[in-house]
Amino acid sequence: MLDSFWDFLWYTLLIFAFVAYLIILFQIIGDLFRDHKLSGLWKAVWIFFLIVLPYLTAFAYLIFRGRGMTERALAAHADAQKAADAYIKQVAASGNPAESIASAKALLDSGTIDQAEFDQLKAKALA
Repeated sequence: MLDSFWDFLWYTLLIFAFVAYLIILFQIIGDLFRDHKLSGLWKAVWIFFLIVLPYLTAFAYLIFRGRGMTERALAAHADAQKAADAYIKQVAASGNPAESIASAKALLDSGTIDQAEFDQLKAKALA
């Protein structure tokens, strides 16, 4: 099957190019559906040309819409970060101040924290 080192190198290069194209293709398709300003007709035109003339269309998309692609990706990342931060705050925050004070009192009774730390936790729970 592989007769020489150069055949192996050639197949490796082809596989690399194909995988790189697939990554770019999925990034472009994701960006097309993330862009709410672009009409459905233009999205269909881009996808049609991605199928008919794949490499040329991908390069054209990256050249003409690359800056907007970056801005949309950054905005999506910022939205995901905000959602993750909100979720972490929701999970980390105890909804009931009485439970927070009771758990702090248990820590005080066990000697894990001192009276000053208990007062801080109590003030934080009541705030």
